[in-house]
Amino acid sequence: MYVVLGASGNTGHVVANTLLSNGKKVRVVGRNADHLQFLANKGGEVFIADVTDVQSLTPAFQGAESAYVLLPPNVSTNDYRAFQERMSDAIAKALSDAKVKNVVSLSSIGADKPSSTGPVVGLYNLEQKLNQIEGANVLHLRAGYFMENTLPQVTPIRKMGLAVGPIRSDLKLAMIASSDIGKAAAEDLLRLDFTGKQTRELQGQRDISYEEVATIIGKAIGKTDLKYVQAPDEQVRPALVQAGLSDNLAGLILEMAKALNSGYMRALEPRSERNTTETKYEDFVAEFFVPAYRQQTAA
Repeated sequence: MYVVLGASGNTGHVVANTLLSNGKKVRVVGRNADHLQFLANKGGEVFIADVTDVQSLTPAFQGAESAYVLLPPNVSTNDYRAFQERMSDAIAKALSDAKVKNVVSLSSIGADKPSSTGPVVGLYNLEQKLNQIEGANVLHLRAGYFMENTLPQVTPIRKMGLAVGPIRSDLKLAMIASSDIGKAAAEDLLRLDFTGKQTRELQGQRDISYEEVATIIGKAIGKTDLKYVQAPDEQVRPALVQAGLSDNLAGLILEMAKALNSGYMRALEPRSERNTTETKYEDFVAEFFVPAYRQQTAA
């Protein structure tokens, strides 16, 4: 039996789908049964649980040999780090109490640092807590910068004719599609060839700067002169809040951007076949960014 947390999310649904298509018994865990129905239709066992509540979560892991775990986001909370700690406490305790033998966790590049990386500090702490589970084999997938993080550029491009953000324009980021993370996690769960406590980086198809992001998007949407501008925090913060993030989370995102810009938060592994994934940013833009841009423009 496999258990997948966040099974309706960007990475979790790929993990669950892949395991089910390989004939595995999968319990899919989430907050909303309707969002999990597509996996139930494929044979998934739906389990509704609160990931901040160990009493709610422990039964989700009962009888499972292996699990995929993550910290689902809550963009509206006014204390994001405290929310993360409640989740990681509950997940680690539930896994330990249920005696799950194999765990793949979604972590991040930068999770080697105990502070000053914004929301990634919560993943550092998740790793530490999972590493304390006696007898469990744990693999932390330290993923790069999500390609999905560029989707909010639809709004400034449409309104101002510019891509705008807090990241340095020339900073090369290990940029990855969330679907590739899900595929990698599922492959690790199917192989189960990890022992003890390990980390593995996932660096995407190649390193890309926001200058290149703007060029690729511009070509795809017919704005070949599109530029990216790094904006000061005092401009980015209210824009993030207007987009729906709490002020607390907006501050943490800016802290993470500062850590990236300075090189404090960065990939540690040399790029290799093992940590390189297949999806090109150009393909991501064609499949996801262009439809989002056209939809908002039409609206």
